[in-house]
Amino acid sequence: MKAVSRVHITPHMHWDREWYFTTEESRILLVNNMEEILCRLEQDNEYKYYVLDGQTAILEDYFAVKPENKDRVKKQVEAGKLIIGPWYTQTDTTIVSAESIVRNLMYGMRDCLAFGEPMKIGYLPDSFGMSGQLPHIYNGFGITRTMFWRGCSERHGTDKTEFLWQSSDGSEVTAQVLPLGYAIGKYLPADENGLRKRLDSYFDVLEKASVTKEILLPNGHDQMPLQQNIFEVMDKLREIYPQRKFVMSRFEEVFEKIEAQRDNLATLKGEFIDGKYMRVHRTIGSTRMDIKIAHARIENKIVNLLEPLATLAWTLGFEYHHGLLEKMWKEILKNHAHDSIGCCCSDKVHREIVARFELAEDMADNLIRFYMRKIADNMPQSDADKLVLFNLMPWPREEVINTTVRLRASQFNLRDDRGQPVPYFIRHAREIDPGLIDRQIVHYGNYDPFMEFDIQINQIVPSMGYRTLYIEANQPGNVIAAKSDAEGILENAFWQIALNEDGSLQLVDKDSGVRYDRVLQIEESSDDGDEYDYSPAKEEWVITAANAKPQCDIIHEAWQSRAVIRYDMAVPLNLS
Repeated sequence: MKAVSRVHITPHMHWDREWYFTTEESRILLVNNMEEILCRLEQDNEYKYYVLDGQTAILEDYFAVKPENKDRVKKQVEAGKLIIGPWYTQTDTTIVSAESIVRNLMYGMRDCLAFGEPMKIGYLPDSFGMSGQLPHIYNGFGITRTMFWRGCSERHGTDKTEFLWQSSDGSEVTAQVLPLGYAIGKYLPADENGLRKRLDSYFDVLEKASVTKEILLPNGHDQMPLQQNIFEVMDKLREIYPQRKFVMSRFEEVFEKIEAQRDNLATLKGEFIDGKYMRVHRTIGSTRMDIKIAHARIENKIVNLLEPLATLAWTLGFEYHHGLLEKMWKEILKNHAHDSIGCCCSDKVHREIVARFELAEDMADNLIRFYMRKIADNMPQSDADKLVLFNLMPWPREEVINTTVRLRASQFNLRDDRGQPVPYFIRHAREIDPGLIDRQIVHYGNYDPFMEFDIQINQIVPSMGYRTLYIEANQPGNVIAAKSDAEGILENAFWQIALNEDGSLQLVDKDSGVRYDRVLQIEESSDDGDEYDYSPAKEEWVITAANAKPQCDIIHEAWQSRAVIRYDMAVPLNLS
């Protein structure tokens, strides 16, 4: 009898480091699971493969308490039985930046190489949708295959689960979708009735959607220990489904079969965020905005400030601190796991996520200051204090810069490297107790205060470089006054902005003459959803600031104007 399909049973576990439980709660289970996995792989030659969820953070968590088992793990990885990587954590792909996805793969694959070869599959079985640029990123790491569950349907151009997926630059991977998820083979029963009840409907869906009739039955689930009686179950499957062939496989064997039928595969492009058959939780992007904002701020700080500064410092002969950068990257990559950055966890876990972000940001801030000092110290000596402006973009920038100058003087002059005076605007000035600057100063009886000036300047800074200004204390400077724009109006070369009585804005595009009314109107509405998804309440309501009487303050400075709008709105305490 010719087989209707070949069913590939792949033992695995999906490992959420944290979710409605903490990392330490899951670590307890991890230690037990890993011992079972290692013992089975070591003692049973027929038990050929185990996929460790495609992420190496599992191994970090495990070795933190079981370092003595590194050699056991390495032996099984080298034998091709324990399959690890390529990720560091099971990342989200739509909330985090492309650079974070690259680093996740980079650190994951680097960690794998200490034990053996990584799995060269972009394996994301539970992430909430797929970015359209993933094939491009995968190809950069030599990955030409991907496997995922969420976000795909026939509305993308094929009703098949195997296809070629291209990003906008033409980079391509072979894709295998898990149409019913990664857990359809969890805890398979050993009796005929139980198996038929579970699998009859599954096989219909899987075989209809498959080009190759190579069917995946992943044997595992979240935090699930391995199934000890899997071979007994497979024997029963062969008995009750004689028209199908059942084998224990690794994912690579399935892809070999798919790639042999490349000419029969559709080619799809773009992102996969369709929720027709599975939840993709698109509104997860706005949960716990305090954490989302911290994530964006710290990610930007490391990628666009710290690392370019480290590179500049390295060109001047200073050390590039790879170890410190890896430490802070791994702290935020732990937060990039799909549940963690989705912020669909318990409050206790969210506090741990915040703590990791705080640790990474503290490290980043201090290393940024360290490198700026090193670069400034490398400049030619001068009696004058220096104000160094950095531009870490690959193009020159003319910018309005707000910064702070601290010195023991009531006035000062700013000059550039040609000796020309630099105009500046004083936004605020305040006296500072010298003991707050350096306790040793007052220890020796010098109680003269310092002055702190918040200033505004307008400068052109060269690409990927810096400009040095010199501060001459107790010299009169070119201090300019605030501009005297019309009251209630913000204006530059491109826009004229007026404030309405309700605090909303009226914008006029000065190039086109187009006017936009009631921009930035504040509204509060109901949300009866959960930590994943927005849902309107049964009795929907929307409260706007239309009848509010906001306090509006307009501040004109030398090169900038800004408006501060404060609302006092009464909103419901809860949905009831």
